Amino acid sequence: MMPKILLGALFVGLLASASAQPATPAGTWKTISDRTGKPTSYVRIDEVDGRFEGTVVKLIDPPTTAPVCKLCSGARKGRPVLGLTIMRDVRAQGDGTWGGGEILDPNNGKTYHVRLTLRDGGQRLQVRGYVGIPLLGRTQTWVRVP
Repeated sequence: MMPKILLGALFVGLLASASAQPATPAGTWKTISDRTGKPTSYVRIDEVDGRFEGTVVKLIDPPTTAPVCKLCSGARKGRPVLGLTIMRDVRAQGDGTWGGGEILDPNNGKTYHVRLTLRDGGQRLQVRGYVGIPLLGRTQTWVRVP
């Protein structure tokens, strides 16, 4: 009888922890620079028609003038970084990752393929920007904002 109770309690505990974890990257994230280790902005990731897009919603320690994406091309050229959609067309890959879309680095105006992976029970997001294959790129870890 006792092993069944313990097994049942363990099962209920696992279900509770699994349901408490966010299942997607949707939410607001504090971005951390992979070069300096310092926070740089807040990005809100929204799901739109089964795909995810990320928008800069706050800048940390912005310069005195509102930064614009000077080096961007197309419709984003010269637009303010605050409010800029920097990630788009990201979708579930079926293996606990999201990808297939692109991410923009507003500092250099370049877009990269992107892969997202939730870590630490959904509290951290590994954001991998790359060219060609994931091996050729950079990874930032973003922290979920409650």
